[in-house]
Amino acid sequence: MVKNIAIDGPAGAGKSTIARKLARKLGFRYLDSGAMYRAVTWQALKQEIKLDDERTLVSLAEGMEIVFLPPAEDGISPLLVGGQDITKEIRQPIIDQNVSLVAKVKGVREAMVRQQRKMASTGNIVIDGRDIGTRVLPEADLKLYITASLEERSKRRYQEQLFKNPLVNYQEIKNKIIRRDKIDCEREFSPLVKDQDAILIDTSNLPIEEVINKIMQLIKDGEHND
Repeated sequence: MVKNIAIDGPAGAGKSTIARKLARKLGFRYLDSGAMYRAVTWQALKQEIKLDDERTLVSLAEGMEIVFLPPAEDGISPLLVGGQDITKEIRQPIIDQNVSLVAKVKGVREAMVRQQRKMASTGNIVIDGRDIGTRVLPEADLKLYITASLEERSKRRYQEQLFKNPLVNYQEIKNKIIRRDKIDCEREFSPLVKDQDAILIDTSNLPIEEVINKIMQLIKDGEHND
């Protein structure tokens, strides 16, 4: 019986949307690990901490207690830091631009992993991120690596941000994804890699519901770790 599902993959592959929908379908909790690094980034910028000051960033992360409330109707769980709901704040462009710099710090990742493992300890959870199958939940019952072509990921992000800013530039978004991929894959600690036990799903030409159905079939067929 599947109790924990780990989903990894690069930016713009659709893993968060897939994870939320899958959790809802299974009646599981959903944990957006990326939101936690965004929360640390938001707090660091708020406190005017230099993002190359690793010692201060680690101290900040170790002292933060991040709380997820039950999901709203849109499936998104409100995120609280110090009792303050910062769900919208962590989705600002300035967070997009800086989160990878914070997330690559070893001590920050270690602090977040401790919290993530604690949240997952009771089971029945879907977690998405970039080191879930390799580090956070190496014993997960099902590991998935969700990816898509660079062009498709860039197009999705462009369409997503176009609603917020009609002047958004496609090439700039593509360049940011390339930069994010480079940082995620080349960082020294917990880089983004496909775990050997993870099942690869390329969503480039697949609608979300088809991906969900494919994963549900994998669960039904027992295509997961024993």
